Amino acid sequence: MTPHARAVATIQGLAMDAVQTANSGHPGMPMGAADMAVTLWANFLKHDPADPAWPDRDRFILSAGHGSMLIYSLLHLAGYDLSIEDLRAFRQWGSRTPGHPEFGHTPGVEMTTGPLGQGFATGVGMAIAERYLRETFGEDLCDHHTYAIVSDGDLMEGISSEAGSLAGHLGLGRLIYLYDDNHISIDGSTDLAFTEDRLARFAAFGWHTAQVDGHDPAAISAAISAAKSDARPSLIACRTVIGKGSVKEGSEKTHGAPLGWDDIRQVKAKIGLDPEQTFQTLPGATEALRGTGGAAAHAAWKERLARHPQREAFLAALAADGAATVGAAAWPDFAGVSSVATRKASEAALKAIVKANPHVLGGSADLAGSNGTAIGRAIFGPQGFAGAGTFAFGVREHAMAAACNGMALHGGVIPYGATFLMFHDYMRPAVRLAALMNQRVVHIYTHDSIFLGEDGPTHQPIESLTAIRVLPNVAVVRPADALETVEAWKIALTRQTGPTCLILSRQNLPVLHDAAEAVRSGVARGAYVLRDAVDARVVLLATGSEVALALAAQAALAAEGIGARVVSAPWFEQFETLPADARAAVLPPSLPVVAIEAGSTLPWRHVVGTQGAVIGIDGFGASAPDHVLAEKYGFTVSNVVATAKRVLAG
Repeated sequence: MTPHARAVATIQGLAMDAVQTANSGHPGMPMGAADMAVTLWANFLKHDPADPAWPDRDRFILSAGHGSMLIYSLLHLAGYDLSIEDLRAFRQWGSRTPGHPEFGHTPGVEMTTGPLGQGFATGVGMAIAERYLRETFGEDLCDHHTYAIVSDGDLMEGISSEAGSLAGHLGLGRLIYLYDDNHISIDGSTDLAFTEDRLARFAAFGWHTAQVDGHDPAAISAAISAAKSDARPSLIACRTVIGKGSVKEGSEKTHGAPLGWDDIRQVKAKIGLDPEQTFQTLPGATEALRGTGGAAAHAAWKERLARHPQREAFLAALAADGAATVGAAAWPDFAGVSSVATRKASEAALKAIVKANPHVLGGSADLAGSNGTAIGRAIFGPQGFAGAGTFAFGVREHAMAAACNGMALHGGVIPYGATFLMFHDYMRPAVRLAALMNQRVVHIYTHDSIFLGEDGPTHQPIESLTAIRVLPNVAVVRPADALETVEAWKIALTRQTGPTCLILSRQNLPVLHDAAEAVRSGVARGAYVLRDAVDARVVLLATGSEVALALAAQAALAAEGIGARVVSAPWFEQFETLPADARAAVLPPSLPVVAIEAGSTLPWRHVVGTQGAVIGIDGFGASAPDHVLAEKYGFTVSNVVATAKRVLAG
């Protein structure tokens, strides 16, 4: 047997054994894709198992994450810190080999995959970051490729078309995907639902394409070499047989269930493994996957870095230090400005941010003027990335969010994307993955409520805030004015545990100049006393544009001799993590609460309890001018006053 064949047989055996031992998993994909994976890892992939985070390594994504035993076997054989005992613990509680690959959990896994299409699109973001850093600092410091193994399912998902179109437009020539073209999905043959010419589709996107026998190492190797020399992104369709060697090979029955020990023994006998052994490694299999010279390439890169004139600037970019950016930015104070939309305040803050740190990169899904991201920076395009700072993502919210994830995972940049809040629904899978991977990505969501007006209920987010707030590790910050918006950006830049969603108004809002100190100290706590009353009998709790309404209602109540405390709650989920005494200082248990937010009442019901009330919207909006909508839905001073009185009356 050749070293290649030994490595392939070992991977097939490990995949079968791990899935059977767990009595759960997907053996067919690793068995069929082992030839292409070994060819890539043994002959092309530049990596160093001794330092999985080496910045100039090639990135490898298993977008078909259900075939996780493929990447676990590769990592184990290549010398990463993943033992045979880890493979034996596949899919078990606390193991380092979960059912789908998880970033930060298993050394060498570049991203969390499983939701199909996300790996495909995230790889585009990694390739974007690589090209930006290479064209900014030069090939001596940044010179690598992004590879992935993608499946029929990845290509069926719409996000792959969005991301593929974007990658083709940008000319990401260092993006090379091997397509596991096995013609099988869970329900059976792909002919049931997936019959277009896949390669023609990607050729139309501007990709280099090729088709090879996925079990012919020489053909696969030649195709990868050709792809590396092409200036376009590449999709190589490797015709494979799912579950290769099994009595059920080529069938969907090998996709998502153990093969059974009898079948496994027969396969092992065919491919040169001992049928009576489990988790066997053939002699030479390990050596076959450690021959890419990654350690030597890493050492040479360190030498180049040590003497490079841009060493410090490059390392600073890699550090992506949000706190340093916050400290260096000349933040706007909006002196002399009485009112401004928070989306416009965000635009002013963003201009200050990119002056302090040019490696803060992002753009909008075809709404730059509306989102406040048209900040005068050059647009990234096929002609080159150096000196550019803004993406024209086009109407591709799915791909925008995933590409931002890829940029964050790659490192060297701080990414942001922008659209209307209503269109978060298109981005949710990628936002969820960013949260799961603890990635700092900033999402700018403007036009945050019914007060965008005449566009009507298709564009008026009602449930969107609630839907995002229930995601773990996501900061949802809805600032009340320009000053809170600046503080929200500081939060977004410094958080390291997940994405931040900035929820911004279309309409102008009063600037809280008289409460500037309270704003600066209060926003990061999540909720704070914005304006108090000596004899407060009720709390008016509000977010975003409704804070101005609460302040106006406070004045009206005071005129009637009723004291009210106004609490601004831009990031209430953070407030709820504070100690009980800190929360009680803001929301005393003795005072009833009226919560005001132009969205679903659900998040506030537990806050107000049985003694308080929520002014919100639990239906859909309507098409009308914003002042008419305010009247119809009860976002008026008179209604807030009446509600407060009713609460006080018991």
